[in-house]
Amino acid sequence: MKIDKILVSIFQRAFKSITDEMSISLTKTTRSPILCEAKDFVTGLYDAKGQMLEQTENLPILSFSLGPVCKVILEQYGNDIHEGDVIIHNDVFSMGNQNNDVAIFKPIFNENILVGWSAAKGHQADIGGAVQGGYNPNATEVWQEALRIPAVKIYEKGKLRKDVWNLIFANIRLQMVPQDIKAQIGACTLGERRLQAFVAKYGLEVFEAHKIALFDATEKMMRAEIKNIPNGVYKGGSTVYYDGKHKGSKFPIRTEITVKNEDIIFDFSKSSPQTKGFVNGIYTSTCSAITLTFLQMVNPNIPHNEGMIKPLKYIVPEGTILNASYPAATTFGNHLCPQIADAIFKALGPAVPERITAGWNHLLCSLFTGNHPRTGKKYVDICFLGLKGGSGAMKGDDGYDHIGMIDASGGVLDQDYEMYEQQTPHMIVQHEYLCDSGGAGQWRGGLGTVTQIMLKGADTTMVVFGDGDVETNYGLFGGKGSVLNKIELKYKNGKKLIPMSKDMIHGIPDNTLYYQIASGGGGYGNPKKRDKEKVLQDIKNEVVSKKAAEKFYGLKKLMK
Repeated sequence: MKIDKILVSIFQRAFKSITDEMSISLTKTTRSPILCEAKDFVTGLYDAKGQMLEQTENLPILSFSLGPVCKVILEQYGNDIHEGDVIIHNDVFSMGNQNNDVAIFKPIFNENILVGWSAAKGHQADIGGAVQGGYNPNATEVWQEALRIPAVKIYEKGKLRKDVWNLIFANIRLQMVPQDIKAQIGACTLGERRLQAFVAKYGLEVFEAHKIALFDATEKMMRAEIKNIPNGVYKGGSTVYYDGKHKGSKFPIRTEITVKNEDIIFDFSKSSPQTKGFVNGIYTSTCSAITLTFLQMVNPNIPHNEGMIKPLKYIVPEGTILNASYPAATTFGNHLCPQIADAIFKALGPAVPERITAGWNHLLCSLFTGNHPRTGKKYVDICFLGLKGGSGAMKGDDGYDHIGMIDASGGVLDQDYEMYEQQTPHMIVQHEYLCDSGGAGQWRGGLGTVTQIMLKGADTTMVVFGDGDVETNYGLFGGKGSVLNKIELKYKNGKKLIPMSKDMIHGIPDNTLYYQIASGGGGYGNPKKRDKEKVLQDIKNEVVSKKAAEKFYGLKKLMK
């Protein structure tokens, strides 16, 4: 069949339009603020073989998380896939990426022929396990973290399987979770309708031929980007701190990146063995982290389909901290992305210094759970307000302020203040940019934030997870690092408590003040070379203090 290049472009835009519409649907119909406000989810379309047609990754760490599961489903069910089926999955040991990230898949048929899949994966407010909310810093095995859901049909040929539905949700605490799963099913149904209409319009033969042409064109775009990196073997590393079990423990992340013409291999074989705590990753979460980091270094207009990832090769041996063996605890795996990104940036920095950034803020986050004193209902809240820091600067540009970690990169949105105070019993006291939190440089690191929240209710539980309180975010080529992350509880009796970076504190009393600093990003280049007017404007805007301007930027000389 002769390929129409314009039609190939129309296919790409149509697929993207469908996944965007699915995303909008999910935003408008979910109940958990993790989904409807923070947009911690991804929507996608896949072909009959589970190859990515397009995705809308509201959260970049989910960029690789649906395709591998789709292939698992195809292998598991074989020919037992029918119109009207709906399949649910979260199992990290069958290509899931995190227990709380629950996926829905819906097969798409055209005249009784399987032509594709629509899928949506979102972070659920609860997924069973020992701790409400799903983050258990004390976990040493998967069953202490969550209910495992290997691929299983919750609808079969259009009929709800009530026994399966009841079995799953009898093990989940919050009533909003089944409602959010219904919203994901709705988004997938929307994707199903749109792709069915699209295939019917052009015909199956045209669809298949132009889909392959789209993959090929995308692959050529990615290979052209790789070709711009000098051939060679590049090495970089970073460190993960504290596994939740052994104070002072450190775990190296090591990468060896081989670039040969139009191919690139990311080898993490020399990284630390898996930990005995919950600070482990899984193959899917690690490949997502590698993918999203590399995507930030290439043409942003490359379509997100199977052709994009074909030139990328991943080596992540089982048994390492980045691909833990069954039945390890792995909930923290998504949050190893900053260390993976640091290792990649440090490796490729000498080869392509104009494409990399200085260090981004690492995660230090709190999750609050309890019973809402006004409603009597259970609630779970991930404090997205407080965790977002700044990105690292790059050649020619300052870092983004208050963007979040690299695995979120603008995808995780702030919660609305008024909605926050309705959905939780807590009251926001302060939330603003933190002066001097971005690393100094010719191009300044993005700013972080300072947040204070008055915790209300007599029995709040706080789970802390992250590791951004040990090492500052690094600067590059003479740029300076940023400040450390910090979380502190200030009790009404005057007592202060600084939790560990993996910690769980029960019974926090009413009127305890929660204080958090989310760091900015690192600076890029010699601060003394920064444009004078930018420095003066930063001082005027209280982004940089006069003291810091004198120390790093030579303010006194600038004023002469």
